[in-house]
Amino acid sequence: MNAGLKVSARANELVTALKHAGEATADQLAASLGVTVSAVRQQLDGLAADGLVAWRPQSRGRGRPIHLYRLTRAAEPLFPKAYGGLTTELLGYVADADPDLVDDIFDRRRQRRLEGAQARLASASDDFATRVAELARILDDDGYLASWEAMPDGSFRIVEHNCAVLDVAERYGQACSSEIAFLRQALPDARIERVSHMIAGAHSCAYQIDQNP
Repeated sequence: MNAGLKVSARANELVTALKHAGEATADQLAASLGVTVSAVRQQLDGLAADGLVAWRPQSRGRGRPIHLYRLTRAAEPLFPKAYGGLTTELLGYVADADPDLVDDIFDRRRQRRLEGAQARLASASDDFATRVAELARILDDDGYLASWEAMPDGSFRIVEHNCAVLDVAERYGQACSSEIAFLRQALPDARIERVSHMIAGAHSCAYQIDQNP
């Protein structure tokens, strides 16, 4: 499940039922789950408020239309995805064809991320700490569950509590070298060193950041 997208156990049962059904009424969902219709409606209202569920009216003759509920695209992160395994498999095929292409792929990814980061950092304050904080937010938006802190010695530290490309990084070292290269290019006026590394057994990846004098 996406670390930033969570629902309660009861709501998760409802979401799973909707995933199987594709579309369903509140009555149908209640019957499937063995709960009351009012309980289902309450859960649906909460999920709709979060943008995870949408509905459309369905006419049933002379009576009032009923609501057919469905999951939105925003709910997709609630379900397991095999992107890491697929990416690793595809990179394996690329490496078999031409090992140099793997380096090129990671370079292109780094450049694409860098262009986006530079645009955001350019609009941030000239204050170095503010730019460090913005870079942490960029990493967090990329799925790295990142945080930052000012250290007692005047330096800074960015910590990635999640590796968004762990499956790939475990096989291709270019993922990790590309990451630190991205950080160094995003903050060219800083000295950045990796001080902990998930691939080496740490529970997070952390980067020491010192502003150049």
